[in-house]
Amino acid sequence: MSDKARKYKINDCLLRLPVPQYREAVKIIPKILGISLNTFHNYRNILFDDKQDIPYEKVILFEKLFEMRTGELINVEVKCKPLKVLMGKELRQSRFAKKR
Repeated sequence: MSDKARKYKINDCLLRLPVPQYREAVKIIPKILGISLNTFHNYRNILFDDKQDIPYEKVILFEKLFEMRTGELINVEVKCKPLKVLMGKELRQSRFAKKR
């Protein structure tokens, strides 16, 4: 197993469970998500640099199952300025370019 960072906190959440609950969770989660056990294990092992990703709907289900807030499953903070700010910046730049 690699020591690289995982993209999602699925393993962290599972490893916090007592062994009997962990075993039950590994059996039940794929059924709840409507995926195979192999796909579930693939999701658990997606590395931070991988292009592979989990469909958004499944991420939301994982977050609900693990009682997380929206956006907490991912192992990195996603930062982005609001669209209004970005559009305002773009508008100011285009006005400045037209004045030249």
